[in-house]
Order: sequence, then structure tokens, then C-alpha cells
Amino acid sequence: MSLLLLLLNTSNFATFSYLRQLGFEGGVFNRAPSPVSSTWVHEQFNNIFVAIINLSLSLSLSSFYQQLTTAIEIMFKLKNQAILFSNHGMLRFFSASTAAAAISDAVPQPQQSTLANAQMKDMMDPDFFISTLFKCRNIFQIKQVHAQVTTTGIIHDLIVANKLLYMCAKHKDLVTAHLLFNKMEERDPVSWSVMIGGFVKNGDYERCFQTFRELIRAGSKPDNFSLPFVIKACRDTMGLIMGRLIHSTVLKNGLHLDNFVCSTLVDMYAKCGMIDNAKQLFDRMPKKDLVTRTVMIAGYAECGKPNESWVLFDQMRRDGFVPDKVAMVTIVNACAKLGAMNKARLVHDYVCARRYSLDVELGTAMIDMYAKCGSIDSSREIFDRMEQKNVISWSAMIGAYGYHGQGREALELFHMMLNSGIIPNRITFISLLYACSHAGLVDDGLQLFSLMSVSYGVRPDVKHYTCMVDLLGRAGRLDQALRLIENMEVEKDEGIWCAFLGACRIHRQVDLAEKAAKLLLSLQTQNPGHYILLSNIYANAGRWKDVAKIRNLMAKRRLKKIPGYTWIEVDNIIYRFGAGDNSHLRSKEIYEMLKSLSQKLESAGYVPDTNSVLHDVDEEVKLGILHAHSEKLAIAFGLIATPDGTPIRITKNLRVCGDCHSFCKLVSAITQRDIIVRDANRFHHFKEGICSCGDYW
Repeated sequence: MSLLLLLLNTSNFATFSYLRQLGFEGGVFNRAPSPVSSTWVHEQFNNIFVAIINLSLSLSLSSFYQQLTTAIEIMFKLKNQAILFSNHGMLRFFSASTAAAAISDAVPQPQQSTLANAQMKDMMDPDFFISTLFKCRNIFQIKQVHAQVTTTGIIHDLIVANKLLYMCAKHKDLVTAHLLFNKMEERDPVSWSVMIGGFVKNGDYERCFQTFRELIRAGSKPDNFSLPFVIKACRDTMGLIMGRLIHSTVLKNGLHLDNFVCSTLVDMYAKCGMIDNAKQLFDRMPKKDLVTRTVMIAGYAECGKPNESWVLFDQMRRDGFVPDKVAMVTIVNACAKLGAMNKARLVHDYVCARRYSLDVELGTAMIDMYAKCGSIDSSREIFDRMEQKNVISWSAMIGAYGYHGQGREALELFHMMLNSGIIPNRITFISLLYACSHAGLVDDGLQLFSLMSVSYGVRPDVKHYTCMVDLLGRAGRLDQALRLIENMEVEKDEGIWCAFLGACRIHRQVDLAEKAAKLLLSLQTQNPGHYILLSNIYANAGRWKDVAKIRNLMAKRRLKKIPGYTWIEVDNIIYRFGAGDNSHLRSKEIYEMLKSLSQKLESAGYVPDTNSVLHDVDEEVKLGILHAHSEKLAIAFGLIATPDGTPIRITKNLRVCGDCHSFCKLVSAITQRDIIVRDANRFHHFKEGICSCGDYW
């Protein structure tokens, strides 16, 4: 039976029915157009190549290769009838990948047979197909090469098969890649690594783990290429248990000292929140290169220890390592989390000294860094200096205006972005809606929310809905916010109910808060902040028994309240204060300054807001608690430790309370010092008794 008949009797019948319509009989096209054009020849070769590759995927290799000789005969009969040669008398391959035959119009030459043999010799050279594969620009060209290596038998060459596997995975054709992988009679570590890596890069983590298990069961030894891919899959899926199992495999195979493997393990543990495990691995590494140090710096920052990131960055420079662009972006991000302006300026000076260009990635990171260190003007300066900006850069600057409470400026920048031809994405609209929420721009927010899908094709997700609930809730439109939640088409998460609860706290709507709380707690949330929020709502309403129930529920679920801390940077040193803190060396001076301030504030009409103390205690005790809040201690220290006239910048890990907000306004007026407070939600700029939030927070 010929290959043609085999094809006609398989699922590829539709493909080759076209050839029969042209009069393909006995390997010859009896009804070929006259004159025969090179375009027509190209089409016939493409059809045969595609059909052959399809056949290779539907038959076993042993059955298929019995028909190879017949297949080649069919193609060369076609050539002998229709192929024309160029003036140079040489057969050439067409398309960008040079993957299929293409012949220019000319008169047939008597040396056709010799040239055909020369072509056949080239087609049997593995190096030819490897170089051709690397020139392929799309999956169709790759399949043409796949057809050729299959028909010539070069597919048995392991190097060629691996390169073909790699190209299919690279172009995200994992179906073809996996079929090819399963049909490979021989596999080496490269084959396994390419297949595992292909699944990871395309987000198919389940099949990545399945293939890795096959590797182990096949008795193959994982190497420093396959293991990092699997470890990255554990990192991306936050699969700590699987990650520990892979770590044991690393130890069993003696790869625990390999820098590449160790770096990915450090990264995995850090991303999974196990920063101590990451640090232990890092410390045991005999050689710590720039990549490993950069991974550890990023790990510290992501786990809420940006100060350790800075220490490691200093150590890296002392050890003689010159940070590259990636390392600089990492330390800039760590500095943003740290919120220390002096550190931000040191990083900026270093970037300038090393003459790093403000490209999209570094420039965008520096916009975010300055914004989170409290200087929106410096962020805008970086933004204006960037020669190239993409949608992420614009969104970062819009977001910066948002959490500084400058909603109008965010909207103006959005219109500039549209005029520059940049199309907004989902992140842009999250930044815009956030800005509208914190500036009280309800109508603008509603308009943007309705336009994002109609005019810009951005479908709202749960984060957009959360911003809208926050926007409506802050404005007191709680019923409308609740209807939006109930009618939303996307799945609700903890964040959206938390936003609604926050609005209920602001407007003291206990009944609505209870309704939202039941739905939130039914999600078995492990965030203690959600329980504290509900507890505070009950406390504001004087429902102390309900407060006790929430506290007991937290105890049963082994959840602890996150303690409130405030940080302040003085002389390049970052100090941390807790409520009632007496650990500082200058505590006596701090409390004396705080006492002096309290007396001046009372003379100016300040009355402590004891409603901010959510404990069932006497008023006198509440006054004592308010007096020693961490924000007040940090500000008092700033007044005695920094020069007159300079801004005081503090960072709070929780939302600043109402009493401390009033305190900061009056202190800024009495001392003539600007006070910049970064809390868990936004920035507050206090100047001459006025806050940038306009008391809308």
C-alpha cells in the first residue's frame, strides 16, 4: 500500500482530497495547471509536508517509517513533473524558515537527477535542519521542518528531535511538543528539561509535575536544568510541600551546592514566606554570585523585611559586586517597601553615578519608590525624564497620585496618556478607581467604571469591583455598594467584603456590617485584620459581648492581632516605635516632648478622641492609651532628632486612627513642620494644620 492510500484511509482524507481533485494518480498530477507555476508547486509541497506530519502524529513510529520511501518517491515524482530550476541550477528552500521547497521559473536542466541527489544529501544533514529550525518565526514553519525531518528519518537524531521539541514549546504548541516527546524512542536530560520547562513557561504546572514524576520513575537523574524549572513551578503555585520534596531530591542528587539550583530554592522559599529557610540556604552557599544575592534581596523585601534587603545590598557592594540593572530594580523595589526617603535618594544617586538609563523597568520602579517614600514631586520628575513610557509607567504615576490623595491630577494624567496614544489596561483602571475613591470623586469613578469595558475593552475583575465598593462606601452610598456586590458577575473574594466592612465602620452601619461579616467569615479567612475590623465595629457600637465573641473566634482559629508599629528614619537609621514604647535610648526626652506638645495642643483646643480606643475601659485609661500611640512617639522623636524646618516622615503599618490624625494636623500648625504619614492605605500630608486628604479618609 502506498503512503498516499494510507493517508486517504486516515483522518487526513480531507487534506488529500484536494490532491485527488487535481488528478493525482500513480504519484503524478495529470490535471496540473498549464503552464505549471512555481506557486502551484509550492502549494503541493506544503500539502504533502503537512499531511505527512499529521500522519506521523496518528501512527506509531514503526508503522510510519515503513512508508518513508514511498513518501519520498511521491514528492520526487512531483518534482520530476513540475519542478523548474533557477539560472544557477540549484534547488532552494522557500519562506523565512527555509522549511519547504520553492523553485523559481526557468527551463528544465538535464542535470536534474544530480541536483536532486545533492538536495537529498542536504536533507539528510542534521545540522541543516537545526539551523533551519532556529530561523523559524512561527509554528507553521516549524511544522514544515517537522514534516521534512520526519520524512527523511532525521527525527531519529536526538539533537534534532530536542531542537524541534524546544521550538514547539517555545512557540507554545505544547500539544505537538508532548506528542513528539511521547514518541521519542530515546530521551536525554535535555529532552526532559525542555518538556518540563515548556509546561512551566506556559503555566501548565500540573503536567510539569507529572512529567517530572515520569522522569524519576524512568530512572533518569534530574539535573541543574530540569530541577530549577520544577522549583519555579512550586514557587508560582506557592506549593511549599512539593517544594520541600523537590529540595530533598536536590540533596539526594548532590546538587545542593549548585548555584543555579540553590538560587531557585532560595527564591521559592522566599516567595512562600519561609524567609528563614531561604536565609539558611543562602548562608550555606559556598559561592554567592550576583544573581543569588539579588534573589535574596528581593526575598527580604517581599517578606516584609526591606531593611535586611538594604543591609544585604550594602554588603554586596562591599564584596566588590557591581549591581546590574536587574539588581538595581530589585533594591529600588525594596526601598519603596522601606519608605525611607534618605535611602531613596542614595539609590537615586547610585543610579546616576553608574549612569544607568531610565528605561521603562527602572524608571517605573523609581516612580513607585519615590511615591511610597512620600515625594510625589520626585516621582513626577522621574516620570517626565523617562524617554520611553509604556502603559505600566503611566499606570504607576496615576497610582502614585491616587495614594497621595491627588485624584484630579490622576485624571489629568490619564487624559494625557490617551492623547499620547497609550491604550489603558486593567492596572490603569485599578489605579484610576483607587484615586477617585480616596479623593471622593464618585461621579468620575462611576463614569470610568462604565467606560472601561465599553470604550476600552477592559472587562472588570474583582479588584475593579473592590475599588468601586470602596468608592461608594466612603461616600456613604452603602446600599448602592451592596447592590453592586450582589449583582457582580465575577467571583467575590475577601477583599471586596473587607472594603464594604470598612465603609460600614466609617458610617457606623452595624446591621450591614453584620451581614457582610457573616459572608466574609464563611470564607474561613485567615487574615486577622478582617476579624479586628468587625470587632472594632462592635466596639464603636458598645456591643462588648460581640467583641468578646470575635476575639474568641480568633483564638479558636489561632489568629493574632497584628501589632501596630510606626517607623521613622533619622540620620540614615530607621527606628521603630510601638504603643507605649520605652525601649528607645532617648525615651525620657521623647515623653517630655510629648507632654509639652499635649499641653500646647490642649491650649489650642485639642480634645482627645477616646472613641479611637476600642477597649471596654474607663475614660482615664483610654486617655493614657491614646497618649502613647506609636505615631505620636515617632513624631515626638522626630521633633527632637531632626533640624527645625525639615519634614517629618513616618510610616505606620496599620490605618492611622482618628485621634492621631487630629494630633498630626495640630502639631504641624504649632511647630511649623510638615508631617508626612504613610499608613496601610494611603499618604497624609499635614501642613499648617491641614491634611491633604481633606479629612476624607
